[in-house]
Amino acid sequence: MKEYIMVAKIASYRERVRDHVMLAKPGIVLLVLITTLGGMYMGQRGLPAPWLILLTLVPVGLATAGSAVLNNFFDRDIDVLMNRTLKRPIPQGRVYPMNALVFGLLLIVISIFILLFVNTVTAILTAASAFIYVIPYTVLMKRKTHLVTHVGSITGALPPAIGYAAVRGSVGLEAVVLFAIMFIWQHPHFWAYALKYREDYSRAGVPVLPLSKGVKGTKLRTLIYTAVLLPVSIMPYYLKMSGIYYLVLASVLGLIYIALAVKAYLSENDSGRVLFVYSLVYISVLFTGIVADMVKQPGLIAS
Repeated sequence: MKEYIMVAKIASYRERVRDHVMLAKPGIVLLVLITTLGGMYMGQRGLPAPWLILLTLVPVGLATAGSAVLNNFFDRDIDVLMNRTLKRPIPQGRVYPMNALVFGLLLIVISIFILLFVNTVTAILTAASAFIYVIPYTVLMKRKTHLVTHVGSITGALPPAIGYAAVRGSVGLEAVVLFAIMFIWQHPHFWAYALKYREDYSRAGVPVLPLSKGVKGTKLRTLIYTAVLLPVSIMPYYLKMSGIYYLVLASVLGLIYIALAVKAYLSENDSGRVLFVYSLVYISVLFTGIVADMVKQPGLIAS
């Protein structure tokens, strides 16, 4: 009997841990860490010291997770209305809302405290990112206007600048360029997601772009932003932040992105699934490429 109780307690503990990990949206955390590391590599012009990577990525990951948990907390009333979010821990009653609130706030506070040991700029940028995502984006604007995407894109674009600041202690032109790439990319990335789940958003009363401007209008804006993204994405080469390998890679990735956006615009298929999947591939390969290019061309790594 005692062994059965012990096994049940272990299983319950594992389920609680799993539910809290789900609240933290690990997929988003991973993407943030990849782009943050890319910013660090750019700032250092090479691989930063292992201790600095650890001291930066761990708290940035915690802040991202904390913001995601708070997003779950504030969206709990509309999550029950959408199929894609209905099975999240809070709507299912597996995590109490107040527990999630405390958990999310604790993660962010711990994160900012740790980042103060890196430098003040990094801590401020991370705090700003968390604040923008939770308050202006989630609480104030998400249920009122499709323009919230522009605000949310600021949060999504800050990680490479945060990584750069962790190394340099300031935000330079290189960080601004990385921010610009991420900021523009966020729009077609989310719009494809909104196309895919527009019925869910409609049930929840969230006025995403496909509901506010229509499917065709969303596809047109997606095409425009992917077209703008191409010249912005190759700026690192012309600013001598990267070499020819990156230029070729960014150009190919960008042209494929535009081709897919054109195809989506002309297609009668209203799903944004292909564009959404490719957007994730695009940004992951792009930032991996800029780092790999610096490794291949030592001249770019000189301090």
